[in-house]
Amino acid sequence: MLSFEAGSGVRLCDGLTRREALRIGGLALGGLTLPALLSREAAAKAAAPGGKGARAKSVIVFCTNGGTAQIDSFDPKPDAPAEVRGEFGSTATSMPGVLLNEHLPHLAKLQHKTALLRAVYHDQVLHPEAIYLSLCGAKITRVVTPESATMSREDRPHFGSVASKLLPSKPDLPGFVMLPEAMGPNGPEWPGQFAGFLGSAYDPYRINSFPGTPAYSPGALAADVSLPSNRVHARRSLREQLSQAASYLERAAATKALDPHFVKAFDVISSSAARQAFDVEAEPEAIRKRYGNHYFGQSCLLARRLVESGVRLVQINWLRSNIGEPVGPGYDTHGNHFSTVKDKLYPATDQAFSTLIEDLDERGLLDETLVVFHNEFGRTPKINANAGRDHWPSCYSVLLAGGGIQRGVVHGESDRIGAYPTAGAVTPQDVLATIYHLLGIDLDETIRDHLNRPHRLVEGEPIQAIL
Repeated sequence: MLSFEAGSGVRLCDGLTRREALRIGGLALGGLTLPALLSREAAAKAAAPGGKGARAKSVIVFCTNGGTAQIDSFDPKPDAPAEVRGEFGSTATSMPGVLLNEHLPHLAKLQHKTALLRAVYHDQVLHPEAIYLSLCGAKITRVVTPESATMSREDRPHFGSVASKLLPSKPDLPGFVMLPEAMGPNGPEWPGQFAGFLGSAYDPYRINSFPGTPAYSPGALAADVSLPSNRVHARRSLREQLSQAASYLERAAATKALDPHFVKAFDVISSSAARQAFDVEAEPEAIRKRYGNHYFGQSCLLARRLVESGVRLVQINWLRSNIGEPVGPGYDTHGNHFSTVKDKLYPATDQAFSTLIEDLDERGLLDETLVVFHNEFGRTPKINANAGRDHWPSCYSVLLAGGGIQRGVVHGESDRIGAYPTAGAVTPQDVLATIYHLLGIDLDETIRDHLNRPHRLVEGEPIQAIL
């Protein structure tokens, strides 16, 4: 039962004020702090999935969060001078004449199932601006530094948010999931990792937790043993009563922004399918061990479970910290590059990423799941004085598999030291255009910002050589 008071507005029979009621509506949904993150208010207007050219139902993108060195990964230069070639050798792959780094043996055996781009380039030298370009398809228009860059609702949306808006998602699952956390070590989260001007309804669902660890939790989707399901539905009923009885609250901008998303939020947090999808411990121990007993391996396993359940897009970020242990510098290897790559980066990466591709293929999911090994840039051809490699956007590599990608193809070439493209050069915008194309999204589609100004999805073209 609701009661109303003049003046300050609605007061519930248990003494809650209007402000408190709105706070409950926004914050107390079984632990879901922002219901809008899971909403899809445009689902009724969305284009049908699998439009012209569509091959991929889902996308899994792995962001190295620092950039692999092209020479020390997918484009080795065994004949380059020692100050370029470095300490590593190369290994033959399942495709004749194609070499990979010697410390990527499992991926080398899967070369016939993947496509390599060896001549991706741009001119953004800082992590935040390069990540923004690669995930949003345009250069950021404001000045950013690694220390000051933050996400802003003025920014363009992540391509996963665009897909969430233009393509329908299952009612009981989020359409876009980012795990285990956003990129931006030791400071603000870098731009380009959420929906920007599209609004919070299309932000990724984030677990902010590490799969495979005792403390792992899927966030709001975790079952709350202290909150029976009838209590959750009672809160939903209360919200519906508020919406019907206090019509003037409906006219408030904040309430308008929340209301269309509550049903989606309740559907997800009460969904057994969603909870099961995020439960990596439900996997057989042999499968978990196959992916690797580390957060990255278990994140890849979780990504497979999510797309298998119907999640449209999953982004996996490699963790790093400029402070050092226990996470370490990750792929941003300005110093101690070779020991870090050999001992800390490639063992987990090679095991988990190759297992992801194999597992998807064995389950008949690879042809409908696009997998992308993504770098925001490469690393300098010449080794620096700290035995490291610095930022290098002028030429780097990206690996793709599944979802309509041609198997066993290598597109693009770099010069003798991996510094600049010599053939088949493509941009990050072209990579995004390829992803949109394979999802069946019309590249002539426009998205509108909060001022209703139209924006093209991306200034790029699908890379026909790998389709």
